[in-house]
Amino acid sequence: MDRYEARKAMVADLEALGLLVKVADHAHSVGTHDRCGTTVEPLIKPQWFVRMKEMGEAALKVVDTEDLNFVPERFEKIYKHWLENIRDWCISRQLWWGHRIPAYYCQDCGEMTVAKMMPEKCPACGKTNLQQDEDTLDTWFSSALWPFSTLGWPEETEELSYFYPTDVLVTGYDIIFFWVVRMVFSALEQTGKSPFKYVLIHGLVRDSQGRKMSKSLGNGIDPLEVIDKYGADALRLTLITGNAPGNDMRFYWERVEASRNFANKIWNASRFIMMNIEKADSAEITPKALTMADQWILSKLNALIVSVTDNMEHFELGVAVQKIYDFIWEEFCDWYIEMVKPRLYSDADTSKGAAIFTLKKVLIESLKLLHPYMPFITEEIFCNLQDEEDSIMISKWPEYQKKYDFPEEEFAVETIKEAIRGIRNMRTSMNVAPNRKAKVFVVSGDVRLRQIFESGRVFFATLGMASEIVVQEDKTGIDPDAVSVVIPNGMIYMPFADLVDVSKEIERLEKEEKRLDGEIARVNGMLNNERFMSKAPEAKVQEERDKLTKYTQMMVQVKEQLAHLRG
Repeated sequence: MDRYEARKAMVADLEALGLLVKVADHAHSVGTHDRCGTTVEPLIKPQWFVRMKEMGEAALKVVDTEDLNFVPERFEKIYKHWLENIRDWCISRQLWWGHRIPAYYCQDCGEMTVAKMMPEKCPACGKTNLQQDEDTLDTWFSSALWPFSTLGWPEETEELSYFYPTDVLVTGYDIIFFWVVRMVFSALEQTGKSPFKYVLIHGLVRDSQGRKMSKSLGNGIDPLEVIDKYGADALRLTLITGNAPGNDMRFYWERVEASRNFANKIWNASRFIMMNIEKADSAEITPKALTMADQWILSKLNALIVSVTDNMEHFELGVAVQKIYDFIWEEFCDWYIEMVKPRLYSDADTSKGAAIFTLKKVLIESLKLLHPYMPFITEEIFCNLQDEEDSIMISKWPEYQKKYDFPEEEFAVETIKEAIRGIRNMRTSMNVAPNRKAKVFVVSGDVRLRQIFESGRVFFATLGMASEIVVQEDKTGIDPDAVSVVIPNGMIYMPFADLVDVSKEIERLEKEEKRLDGEIARVNGMLNNERFMSKAPEAKVQEERDKLTKYTQMMVQVKEQLAHLRG
């Protein structure tokens, strides 16, 4: 009978027998299924248990002896707390799927036998009427055997001796006591060894509102949908960046799009290199043949290799890939490639081979560092860019090379970069057209600084939008109205007339003066209007006062600039 119908029938039977005293409401806790809302009806049944005292103590010991280590270390507390308060483990489940309990019951005498395979006959009565227990093992019992059972255990296989114990388990903090603990004590019980040396804990991926993704909320993200739209590499990079081990992260489509844009950046840089790779022979390039820009980027790459390798060995994966990202996007693509373009496009330049060698080497080493995070695009570019190694997956990991350590050249290029940034900021503040070039004077009493700008003259002129570069010791020959940029131990000057068309600038400022006159008159009209001042909210009145202050300051600046230009 249906349980609800059965309850009514039981009450009716009690009443018919005269045994019913009364019917009364009774408030109590009722368990319900979390998905369908159906009331859960407890049913008492015999269960299988595993005694945990000895195995729990063994699992605690491996953490204390550092045979097992958690990253971050704080998650060790969850592991220990669960084991220190452990109870015997109920391993039987009443499910339709899973590994069945290997217990067999004689249907004639009731004898129970536990064995790997069903016995041919009952060991007690000798009859063959045996039936296996219908319960299945807890899923965590089965999955706890994974580290060694997949390698051929209990046989002493070649795979087991080579791969076991494993090095690192990567998992979420929500299943430390479900899975990690059970793998550890199961492995210790069956093999005598901890199944892994490190447990790297990652956080959960939550939705943009910080909620855990679930079927009931309908806020899950289908990874295949993300891959179809942005690529698998973009998804991988997004999930590994911007969060530390053990911390949850929120999923934003905008971040995946940014990762896709990074992949496009690498692809375009690679195409540029492959389009120019035949312009010169780069096979026999020595460190002496490299220019200052080449030495700078190779020195930066050297430092990156050391830093990233150290980060990865300490499981700082997000920190490592951010460094790779910044190096490829900013130092390599935005700076170095732009530095070498004049050399590649000039027929007279004799350093093309050094440029191509450097471009190729830096890209290949950068791809190797990036490969664990973006395996597909790095493999594709790597195999098309070189023939020495068959696959980036089995290529040699980049290593620091003393011959590419150039601290002086690194300092020199960083100095020039600072000057270029200053020029760009100045041009932006003055609304100078991007294609308008200006004569650039570098003035310094420091011989070393002047030598730096003489050596970097070619790419400094290109990136600084300079029509001509003049490096000198003092301000001789520089117009008094030249705009200036401060750099360490020196100054950059650009003639004002080179940056701005004076007549057009006067026309623009006169229009701005007229606009500000109108705005100031409008605001003064409102603030002098008694009706407005008596009825308007205080916030609105203050807003208009702030506008008057701002417009007045802007008018002073415009008048000063006009006076200077008309001058």
